[in-house]
Amino acid sequence: MSHPASPNGTPPRHPRPTQLIRLLLPALLIAVTACSSAPTNPRTDTGPAAPQVTGALCAALPTGTDPGNPTFLAGQPIDQALRWIPTLTTFEAAVRTSGILTDLPAGTGVTILAPSDDAFAAKFSEDNWDDLMTRHTDQLRTLLKAHLIEGTHPIGELANTGTATTLDGTTVTITRNGPTVRLADRADAVCADYQATDTRIHIINAVLGPLPTTANDSDQRAH
Repeated sequence: MSHPASPNGTPPRHPRPTQLIRLLLPALLIAVTACSSAPTNPRTDTGPAAPQVTGALCAALPTGTDPGNPTFLAGQPIDQALRWIPTLTTFEAAVRTSGILTDLPAGTGVTILAPSDDAFAAKFSEDNWDDLMTRHTDQLRTLLKAHLIEGTHPIGELANTGTATTLDGTTVTITRNGPTVRLADRADAVCADYQATDTRIHIINAVLGPLPTTANDSDQRAH
């Protein structure tokens, strides 16, 4: 095979394979370096953090993957969430019987100061409580409003603010009491910061509001 002559009459000389590699090697190294140094985009979407409940009673309530655990409740509407907390059966029944949820302000969320079953048992006699539930639902609704605050407030925020106004119009003082938070100088938050849809739930160990204490030593039923 003949080659076209170069200007000086000699055939052109093509680079040998080794020479070609030497010529291309710097470009290859630059390309590889650029690929290996390109920034990666690690996944940062780990979902919302699990609610952290605090208080002496929390250890006795569902945790981890148990039914009614705080993470599960965070996605539930108020009425369903209350049913899953085992120490709030009396409060949940009162909410359901009274229909108080229809009175909640729309679009602002609510904070619930929910007395435990033991708190209700220490406050009302059996006959008195049955009377409220069956015959005096107007008083029952007023009682429940004394435990509802407009807006969703973590327990720490309430303590920092120092006061809160409940839906019955009462201003409640809120102070830190060692490791817990005290409300109206009467109740302590025993498991705070449960979350539900547009809701914060703080379990307290005493009933608020103006109704008199009627419980006595003859009452045996835990409401």
